[in-house]
Amino acid sequence: MTPDIILIDDDANVLDACREVLELEELRVAAHGSVKSALAGLRADTSAVIVSDVRMPDHDGFDLVAAVRKIDREIPIILMSGHGDIPMALRAMRDGAWDFLEKPADPLHLIETVRRAREHRHLVIENRQLRLSSETDAWETRLIGHSAPMVALREKLKRIAGAATDVLVIGETGTGKEVTARAIHDFSGRKGRFVAVNCGAIPETMLETELLGHEAGAFTGARERRIGKIEHASGGTLFLDEIESMPLVAQVRLLRVLQERVIERLGSNVELPVDIKVVAATKADLHQLARQGKFREDLVFRLDIARVEIPPLAARKSDVGLLFRHFLGLAAKRQGRTAPKVEAAWLAELESRPWPGNVRELRNVAERFMLGLEDHAMFDRPAGNSDSLEARMDRHERAVILDSLAHHDGRIGATADTLGISRKTLYLKMRKFGISVAGEGEGD
Repeated sequence: MTPDIILIDDDANVLDACREVLELEELRVAAHGSVKSALAGLRADTSAVIVSDVRMPDHDGFDLVAAVRKIDREIPIILMSGHGDIPMALRAMRDGAWDFLEKPADPLHLIETVRRAREHRHLVIENRQLRLSSETDAWETRLIGHSAPMVALREKLKRIAGAATDVLVIGETGTGKEVTARAIHDFSGRKGRFVAVNCGAIPETMLETELLGHEAGAFTGARERRIGKIEHASGGTLFLDEIESMPLVAQVRLLRVLQERVIERLGSNVELPVDIKVVAATKADLHQLARQGKFREDLVFRLDIARVEIPPLAARKSDVGLLFRHFLGLAAKRQGRTAPKVEAAWLAELESRPWPGNVRELRNVAERFMLGLEDHAMFDRPAGNSDSLEARMDRHERAVILDSLAHHDGRIGATADTLGISRKTLYLKMRKFGISVAGEGEGD
């Protein structure tokens, strides 16, 4: 039974009397004779409110308020005290109690206070659920895909986005490393800028001044002070793309910044504190480069704290149709045109491709498709093609299932209904074709 009220009083007679009053109002009551007993099963997601005496042996109302606030600061605690204990109750109120009542509590007043506290608690939980749902939806619109690797990636990013730690993003070319970095920044809660630096696109002689900035006169041609990218990103996120291309000299400077969170502009001896979250991205194995002497080992270990590996598109083929429709919709919107119809067989053709360029390559195909430049002949294969009829039919059936899953946002029940088959049959076919979606096995 999930209680509506957690009632605490060391006086058994008072405990029984209060419980009877509340249960007559059809409220579910969990009665406890001590604070320790009540706290044993208390969780942050409880919808219950707490009604407790102030004066109790071992642990009193102050201990209760302090302990509950560590679990969830927004659980309402209603304290009850005798007339002489009102100063104590007021102190507990200042510490975070929701309300207090004099003992013996008037039944009508007790019930009214409890109902108001319950309404408040329900609003708190509802708002949390809405925020969680909104955040989940937001992540899914930024990092699209229902495949198991993408679901796992989003869950990992949710855990580390707001953490005070730097992040190392690893992925092949075109997998979306910068998209991932921007999502980390946007959901981190940091108020500053997202500043991107491509370490492979800046000449070695300019990288240090680009990162650290310089004072006027620091070198020939430095006519005025320049704020570097690191300082510019203070309060926000610094994204270092292709960090494997960073020269060793610049790596030394970066290591100090990461360790001490201070910089010195070139030509200056003044240390400037910086508040940055660093997201570094690479397509290479930095540990292997360190063994080869091409990257500083100490910098690798300093960066490789929260590692995020983005799956290549070949490892999540079930997302191809969903991504293609998404990019096609964006292309249609940019051109002010209606997106052309996408046949299931065309999606099957897309899935059969190896996608060495990953999501970026798929986006380019969608752009060409929108312009009518992509070959729409779905099964125009070489004359020597040896695919059997069964293999061709399986490929088509898999595409139809993927198309329907994408249309119904991965909902199993709705997909089965649309296809006119049972859930069990759909599960068997999905297993046969290696299709997985988020929440598989759940209802709509």
